[in-house]
Amino acid sequence: MTGVAVLGSTGSIGRQTLEVLAAHPDRFELHGLAAGHASQAFAAQLARFPAARAWTPELRPDDVAPSRWAEGELVELATAENVELVVVATTGMAALPAVLAALRAGRRVALANKETLVTGGHLVRAALPAGGDPLDRLRPIDSEHSAIWQSLLGERIADVTALILTASGGPFRGRAAADLADATPDQALAHPTWRMGQKITIDSATLVNKAFEAIEAKWLYGVPYSKISAVIHPQSVVHSLVEFVDGSYKAQLGLPDMRLPIQYALTHPDRLPSPARHAAPDAWPALDFSPLRPGDYPAYDTVRAAAAAGGNRGAILNAADEVAVGAFLGGRLPFTGIAEVIGAAVERWGSDEEPSLEGVIALDAEVRSAVGAELGTG
Repeated sequence: MTGVAVLGSTGSIGRQTLEVLAAHPDRFELHGLAAGHASQAFAAQLARFPAARAWTPELRPDDVAPSRWAEGELVELATAENVELVVVATTGMAALPAVLAALRAGRRVALANKETLVTGGHLVRAALPAGGDPLDRLRPIDSEHSAIWQSLLGERIADVTALILTASGGPFRGRAAADLADATPDQALAHPTWRMGQKITIDSATLVNKAFEAIEAKWLYGVPYSKISAVIHPQSVVHSLVEFVDGSYKAQLGLPDMRLPIQYALTHPDRLPSPARHAAPDAWPALDFSPLRPGDYPAYDTVRAAAAAGGNRGAILNAADEVAVGAFLGGRLPFTGIAEVIGAAVERWGSDEEPSLEGVIALDAEVRSAVGAELGTG
């Protein structure tokens, strides 16, 4: 039995993780639950898993049995003695300290949180033990990175020509960026393939999420940005591809269902029956691919350029994007302003120095405060 803690248990990934765990009761025991809010959904999870320790910032220690309260918050849950695998399904960078603590304590981390590697990839990489397979300790859950991970098994990274991330293109695929100044939140939230939270759905409309995935790829696989690209694939059946020096490609395919990459991260190297939906290839839609051209998604271009410059820019990108997305959803910023806010923040705070954990946290707070004040969200 593998002991599991789920950080972000009430979100989409967290809920689907609990479905996967429930499908394999002979393999997993749930020992930790954390959520951002003391919601009815979280209360139901606490009742369903009475042995799991728990934490949320909205509960007090006397709201739950003393034996269940994680006084040390996410770090305590991630490093508990009976926890071997930590599923990180939180939003934002709140879980970064817990991820670092878990890796240093020898735990495996299944990561569905982009911000951890975007803001602190250099810290996470340094926390991985020398020798062995880093992807055994740090297991990606994002469908794109799970696909790359699976395609790289048995291969040498030196033989890789390119990692190719697939992107649906979001709800504005095919529309000129200059025509989107009047795009509404409802339009931007109408993702054609996935059902996700508001923040990641807007990031999918701007393709900031794909640029963030390029940053993740750099840290997960140890390849330079020059070998990481993206292609538009509306059907989201091919979840990503790897090109090798001999001209061959490997890819992982399947109907869009996050329970598949979640389960693979939990059971690797084993493959088990999955609750994920599936269909034979003759039932798939026709698979289309088109190039992601410069200028099609200005926010993607801005984030990729800043990522290539390195230094402290990952933390700036994440903070500025979150504030800008919030301002757009609140009607205080046009859709096209998201890229402009991100670019201005990088120009103002960017440096080539890689910050410590404390530096990442301080920079995040500074950027959020200043940009939020400018946009009227602070």
